[in-house]
Amino acid sequence: MKQPKLVVANWKMYLNVHEASLLANRLGKKVQSHRDVEVVLAPNYLCLQPLSREIDHHKFKLAAQDGYYIDEGAYTGAVSFNQLRELVNYAIIGHSERRRYFNESLDEVRDKVAAAVRNGITPILCVGETKEERTQKETKQVLHDQVVTALSNLTAEDAESLVLAYEPVWAIGANEPAKPDTIAAAVDWIRFQVRELYGKTTESSIRVLYGGSDEPEYVSGIMATPGVDGLLVGRASLNYERFSDIITGVHLAVLSEDKTVKA
Repeated sequence: MKQPKLVVANWKMYLNVHEASLLANRLGKKVQSHRDVEVVLAPNYLCLQPLSREIDHHKFKLAAQDGYYIDEGAYTGAVSFNQLRELVNYAIIGHSERRRYFNESLDEVRDKVAAAVRNGITPILCVGETKEERTQKETKQVLHDQVVTALSNLTAEDAESLVLAYEPVWAIGANEPAKPDTIAAAVDWIRFQVRELYGKTTESSIRVLYGGSDEPEYVSGIMATPGVDGLLVGRASLNYERFSDIITGVHLAVLSEDKTVKA
């Protein structure tokens, strides 16, 4: 059965519990359910439990924005994937902001991916190059290192449900996303790494998202890019009308794709 496209709202370090509840309520009223689109909300830790009781779980799933790779112990301030397992279906791991501001290494991201899988949580593994790395033509090497290291402790069976998100750091917060041919080349290279590790069956089962200036007006172009299975949305997901428009845009893109295939 064909997997639904995936749209993930990363609310980052915005919204208190009341504000997150209000946004989720507005989204619940505005967003239409589509069998071909899966919608995931990723609020901060404080909001996860109250939202888990409020949202329509047929319409929305929840994701953590991060997690600690050790299941329990004397690690003040940390929240483990073991503690998150009853609240979330997904976890964003290796986001560029975690790598940049919290100095997360390739090995730490690897351990987090393994911990999420161990606890029954699907990782949304973020990979992408900086402007400097792109200028120095290091994109392929960066993506190779990020993907291969992160997946090195997973079996082929573990990797089958994996989600990867290509988020070129230089395009985040920009006025427009990366060009379709740039996205296509990166996504193809990411898929190639998975295929080299696990084979075509696993490569075909994973979903690859794009993240970076995902505004409603760019959705159709991004979703028409070969190999893209959805979006990781940042700032636009904080506006319920814009985020709803993005979800609708993904749904319309799926319908257009189906019509093209049938023709």
